Amino acid sequence: MRLENRITDLKGIGEKSANLFHKLNIDTIEDLIHYFPRDYETFREPVTSGQAKEGEICTLRLVIQGTPVLKRVRNLSILNVTGQDIDGQVTITFFHMPFLKNVLRPGSMYLFRGQLQRKGTSCYMEHPRMYKEEEYGSLMSCIQPRYPLTKGVTNQMLTKAVKGALENCPMPKDPLPEDIRTKYGLPGYRVAFENIHFPEDMEHLVAARKRMAFDEFLSFILMLRRSKDAVENTPNAFPMMETAHTVRLMEQLPYRLTGAQQRAWSEVCADLSGKYCMNRLIQGDVGSGKTVVALLALLMCVANGYQGAMMAPTEVLAKQHFDTFASFTDKYKLPFRPILLVGSMTAKEKREAYEKIAAGEANLVLGTHAIIQDKVQFQNLALVITDEQHRFGVRQREELAEKGKQPHILVMSATPIPRTLAIILYGDLHISVIDELPGERLPIKNCVVGTGYRPTAYRFLAQEVKKGRQVYVICPMVEEGEMDDLENVVEYAQKLRAILPEEIQIGHLHGKMRPAEKNKIMESFAAGNIDVLVSTTVIEVGINVPNATVMMVENAERFGLAQLHQLRGRVGRGAHQSYCIFVSGNDRPEIMERLQILNKSNDGFYIAGEDLKMRGPGDLLGIRQSGDFAFRVGDVYQDADVLKLAGEFAGQILSGELEGDFENYFGTSSRFFL
Repeated sequence: MRLENRITDLKGIGEKSANLFHKLNIDTIEDLIHYFPRDYETFREPVTSGQAKEGEICTLRLVIQGTPVLKRVRNLSILNVTGQDIDGQVTITFFHMPFLKNVLRPGSMYLFRGQLQRKGTSCYMEHPRMYKEEEYGSLMSCIQPRYPLTKGVTNQMLTKAVKGALENCPMPKDPLPEDIRTKYGLPGYRVAFENIHFPEDMEHLVAARKRMAFDEFLSFILMLRRSKDAVENTPNAFPMMETAHTVRLMEQLPYRLTGAQQRAWSEVCADLSGKYCMNRLIQGDVGSGKTVVALLALLMCVANGYQGAMMAPTEVLAKQHFDTFASFTDKYKLPFRPILLVGSMTAKEKREAYEKIAAGEANLVLGTHAIIQDKVQFQNLALVITDEQHRFGVRQREELAEKGKQPHILVMSATPIPRTLAIILYGDLHISVIDELPGERLPIKNCVVGTGYRPTAYRFLAQEVKKGRQVYVICPMVEEGEMDDLENVVEYAQKLRAILPEEIQIGHLHGKMRPAEKNKIMESFAAGNIDVLVSTTVIEVGINVPNATVMMVENAERFGLAQLHQLRGRVGRGAHQSYCIFVSGNDRPEIMERLQILNKSNDGFYIAGEDLKMRGPGDLLGIRQSGDFAFRVGDVYQDADVLKLAGEFAGQILSGELEGDFENYFGTSSRFFL
């Protein structure tokens, strides 16, 4: 059996199961072993309700007391039952599981795993997982993988399939020689794969993660360096002059550019009029005003008679850019002839757009990856801008650049990465940093609280909605069953509908929805038709909603600080005071101390630096990946040291110091990225 074989070659996987696995982009055995756990669980000895620490995941051995009580609140079914141990009683609550009324019989004993909460002398647990004694015993003393799931695919199915693949499929020769692995403290290929899925212990898991992160970073850096070699010192095929249009626009704007914006614009302007082709990154915090600099660059481009293009990662963001540029064009009489190009347009609309772009009638194209389709032909594309560029593969960026005769490249990112890491990650780009926020914005008021604060928070959300404002609630999970100890979007939205006043409109959003469905919900929220939007982090680079004034993040301890800061950037965009509530499901002092950094500062670069200092191997099971780059395992904050090692090793490969086919394996591989 080989890695390229279909997963149906594994015992127990037929066509029906293969179709379900396909939803997770798993078609081959190689896809399967590269589908890494999103999290891990350690099952420890059960404790009593008196021993359990509030907010921490624990397992209680309880005897059912009395008959379960089932009630309905609007569309939500709630089952309450009382469990007893030597230290007292615990109220257990289940949502949408009415069948348990006939399972939980008085006098029967179960193990309940979840977060224990206390209110005065009362203890309660919401929606725990249930185990029988022998089932739980088999899980103890092992680190259990938890995979991202989809409907029809269980964690048990994935675990069994991965075990079968690792047992029956020989691994290829390790691309890293033993002396290199020893030098960098990296395990071998097979050992790393076995322990990333089924770790022997924490030490082996940390080592396996290090190897996987190293391979990902090395591949990413080599691909970027190859891209850099292709454009470095490329003569400027589209020399431009600064025209009166850009000067006049800056004079007409109702605000002055910050010093950082002016500095970034000067650098971009010098590139566009310089001897060589521009290849620049603008790195700026959420709300720092990167879009204005992009607008000035595109204005200089079209004023010189060329075409420009700007690509965003989502349709909603692309439409937002289009609306912004169209309104500026009308208001300030700018020479833009903008056109929108996104995947959801009809065939006729796309055909008309292609004709206008090819004829040069449209001198500014705003869109998604639809811009890089083969049918799109430009007349004289001179400037390409990608927004939130880390969400595009290197090849996608190259494909857009290839639409013109070596156009200027400008990429923008709101990810606040410390400069030392940015130089490694963005090795192919010159970097401009916008590190000031416009002075007219009201600072966001923050608070870090435990789960006991929720009732107060819900009252506050209702008050803000009554004032005409809107609210985001962020949960890490999508639907029940992925990780039952964490808040999930679908169930949480149902719970809020039962708790908040009936007139409050609640919507939910997550990454597994179809693009058209996501766009419809986000547009509805932007239009004010949804008051409270419960979402995963898909709104991180979402639409600009100035009326949204509250961001409530559940299980905040599960996210990196930099990602929490970016989520916070969805509010504070209008004239009203905005608030961010970080709810931690774990009140351990070191966790609360870490989250308090968000309380102290709204500066993304400071927060990223602190995040870097406070991360360590011990955070592995506690903090979700930042999600800023399309890495399966590596995290630029948590694995900063590994990133530096990969950068050093890439330098040795490219300088010819090392012999081996490293670049062929790592520099052309997409297997490392989502």
